[in-house]
Amino acid sequence: MKNFILLLFLGSFLIPYSAFSQGSPDYTGGLKVKLNEDGSKYFRVISWAQFWAKYTDDVPDSESNVDFSIRRARVLMYSQINKDFLILTHFGINSLNADNQHPVGKGESSQLFLHDVWAQYSLGSKHAIGAGLHYWNGISRLNNQSTLNMMTLDNNRQSWANIGLSDQFARHIGIYAKGSFGKLQYRVAINESITDNLQAEEEPVANGPAVYAGRRLLGSKDAGKNFAGYFDYNFFDQESNFLPYKVGTYLGGKKVFNVGAGFFYHPKGSVSLNSTRALEGEDVAVFAVDAFYDAPLGENGSAITAYATYQNNDYGKNYTQGQTYETGSMIYSHVGYLIPNDNKKIKFQPYTSFNLRSIDAIDDNATTFGVGANAYISGHNSKLTLEYQNTKYGNNDSNSYVTLQAMIYL
Repeated sequence: MKNFILLLFLGSFLIPYSAFSQGSPDYTGGLKVKLNEDGSKYFRVISWAQFWAKYTDDVPDSESNVDFSIRRARVLMYSQINKDFLILTHFGINSLNADNQHPVGKGESSQLFLHDVWAQYSLGSKHAIGAGLHYWNGISRLNNQSTLNMMTLDNNRQSWANIGLSDQFARHIGIYAKGSFGKLQYRVAINESITDNLQAEEEPVANGPAVYAGRRLLGSKDAGKNFAGYFDYNFFDQESNFLPYKVGTYLGGKKVFNVGAGFFYHPKGSVSLNSTRALEGEDVAVFAVDAFYDAPLGENGSAITAYATYQNNDYGKNYTQGQTYETGSMIYSHVGYLIPNDNKKIKFQPYTSFNLRSIDAIDDNATTFGVGANAYISGHNSKLTLEYQNTKYGNNDSNSYVTLQAMIYL
């Protein structure tokens, strides 16, 4: 185990050096195609891929400790025919590995699917409304996280608080409004909740825990819609809200300090069965407060990125699903330091993260600790990430992983 970690760690740094600023000298504006002379009509294409090599310490004797997978392979396109209208389409695959591949590529996990598709109309320069399969989420910054520029290896799993429960891979079909009032940015949405979710085969039992099956068991009239919002105040540099995807780290390219708060509310989203075997709907309510700080430190090229959030989760009485979603509360934080490099070549960013969850169903806690480092070859457009993560759930034995990720986006 120790030798493998050392090998991965050394391998992540034995790579060619190439000069870059805080971003990428090779990328500039990306692939943007102008459809008229002044560029007011255009379309833009972004593509990215993330490859994982993951080491798991505790596996059956017949299983390999090391597995390869494609964590993400995506294409995003958006276009404007004038300043008032925008359409965005985003498709790809996630977590493709040897266990879910298909011999001729026809399996469910091998298929491209829509992550986003929405159309938007601007209401002046500061506000807009839109509709479709969208990512204008509530709750927290991490529930709106971009997968292009995370600081940690991946997002904190519990911060994507609705994946597979009320939405399709963190996206709902609905209508949204977004914009800003001075330094205060907002996003709010009214959405449909999916019928067949991660608990599509589960039924509530008498006096048992709640099941997230409100729309399926009670109908769309009482349990069909959900409501979400997130609001953040930008004290220093203003972040862009042109697209919904929140930046994980600016690598010192901005001085950002934001404080935010958000919510998700699904009336009768969960269902329980009382002692008379009658179905009772239970409201699902998740809210969070968070703070994000990202800034250069002096003039030597170093920078700090720090984030912290408190999230309260109410999915119904004693709700738990897959040791991922639980009724209870969560404190999560991460911090990273961009090491100065006077030659403006490859940059390194060690970081650490911590997640503490209280879980009503087991009257106990779960903890996740992570430590890792990013090697930026050309900003976020080409980077390597090495991370060790350990999770302990209640009285269960802890699980440890070491993952090396190679990522490119263009």
